[in-house]
Amino acid sequence: MTAPEARTRAVAPIVEISGLSAGYLTGGSVVGAVDDVSLSVRPGEIVALVGESGSGKSTTAHAVIGLLPDNARIIGGSIRVGGVEIVGAREKTVRSLRGATVGLIPQDPMVGLNPTRPIGTQVAEAVRLRGIRGPAVDVEVLGILRTAGLDDPEHHVHRYPHELSGGQRQRVLIAIALAGRPDLIIADEPTSALDVTVQARILDHLESLVRESGIALLIITHDLAVAADRADRVIVMRQGRIVESGTPAQILVAPVDAYTRRLIAAAPALANGGVPAPHFRETGAEDLPAILEIDAVSKQFRATRRGRRVVALDEVSLRVPAGRTHAVVGESGSGKSTLLRLAMGLEPPTSGAVRFDGTDLAGLSWRRQRPLRRRFQLVQQNPYAALDPRFTVRDSVIEPLVSYRIGSRAERRARAGELLDAVALPRTALDRLPDELSGGQRQRVAIARALSLRPDLVLLDEPVSALDVSVQEQILELLLDLQRRFGLAYLFVSHDLSVIAKIAHTVSVLDRGKVVEAGSVADVFGDPQDIRTQRLLAAIPGRRAVSGREPSTLERAAQ
Repeated sequence: MTAPEARTRAVAPIVEISGLSAGYLTGGSVVGAVDDVSLSVRPGEIVALVGESGSGKSTTAHAVIGLLPDNARIIGGSIRVGGVEIVGAREKTVRSLRGATVGLIPQDPMVGLNPTRPIGTQVAEAVRLRGIRGPAVDVEVLGILRTAGLDDPEHHVHRYPHELSGGQRQRVLIAIALAGRPDLIIADEPTSALDVTVQARILDHLESLVRESGIALLIITHDLAVAADRADRVIVMRQGRIVESGTPAQILVAPVDAYTRRLIAAAPALANGGVPAPHFRETGAEDLPAILEIDAVSKQFRATRRGRRVVALDEVSLRVPAGRTHAVVGESGSGKSTLLRLAMGLEPPTSGAVRFDGTDLAGLSWRRQRPLRRRFQLVQQNPYAALDPRFTVRDSVIEPLVSYRIGSRAERRARAGELLDAVALPRTALDRLPDELSGGQRQRVAIARALSLRPDLVLLDEPVSALDVSVQEQILELLLDLQRRFGLAYLFVSHDLSVIAKIAHTVSVLDRGKVVEAGSVADVFGDPQDIRTQRLLAAIPGRRAVSGREPSTLERAAQ
């Protein structure tokens, strides 16, 4: 054992899990979720728990903080937090450790924050748990928000969650986790829905808190690139068991388990030194007719009662050739969502033209748009919210056919089976409800639904951001296959440049409503000319894992 390893092991762990097995009571029996898991987290250390949905990583993390659902059962093993055994402990004992010893940053800021209360009030509640009262609470709240990386907290403290960006809301969750001055913070997928630059800033800040204060961080993530970038140790879970653990270098250079190798292969940034490798080198897009043209489009919104106007899009132009994929990338607030709404004809532009197959949508009434709208369809970001929970898969897939009164009942049922074949789902899924499907299966149903009217253009709004990396890979391969078979054109909106490199022929980079760079993916990603494109590329997870990172507090102490 080396001297650094000896010193690291000499530090008492904040959390020590030994032989943990747990499951969920379903139909009178316990279905296993975690099997014989052992791990520890020490002060000044960043540990990443990596795995796909259903791997057991969230069950393990929530067991540490005593937040498992009522139907959860701990079958065996030990969990010691700050030296206190919490398996079998009274709720009062476990509650005393929350906030004070272990803080939690949940995945979804809009679920983790109360939408009816100002953010300052929510942070103050966590501060008062430490016994602080009176004016000192307000001072502490502002200090914690500033520590959490929220700029100008005096301006934001009275605002509600919906008035903040995704990155700002995530910083508020960090502030609430820090309010109890914990020894360990558990971050459950803290950046999965954020743009790469915001993601990088959030992770940079969390890492700096660990390095400077000596607290510990346990990151729960499905993204091996994020884990390899940030962690001192990576623990890989599959089907409830730990299949591999080690330093990022050990995991990336010499992975032992085949599952780990699959996760690495599904993270393009890790395979290419942090630089997205374009799938298409030659596009030929300029020689093809455009199915969608956005010509010098601007869009303004009235932001206040006094009539002040906000420019969401400013002279944006792009074209989507028939049978090809054009991607739009940019940070939050760049105008991506507004552009997508205009492309679908849901919003009229303030100026400019949106032409589908040569017809200006802005010049048509909704009734006259309806025949055209059969030819372009949308796949939404969240597969868990895109489908009606009361509809079977069959009902969801054929609903557009019913809306347009296409085919007889027998023909629609036959079409539903054909569509499931096209998206590689078994026909046995036709009678299932969405809550009986995984996230990847739901997204396949959403794609099948979009294909039901045989469109020429499919608009995809962050279609894989909520999915595990290996499932992302499957969905992207499916989209490429469907494009080859049916000649589909895609307008693909995403914040993930590695995904865009895999799927798109051409790309437009948006920043504050303007196109700052456009061209083939190979040209734009291979030789970015604009500083904003360079910034997006530099923020891709995986680059530091290859090029190296700062040593941890423990490593520096050992040196």
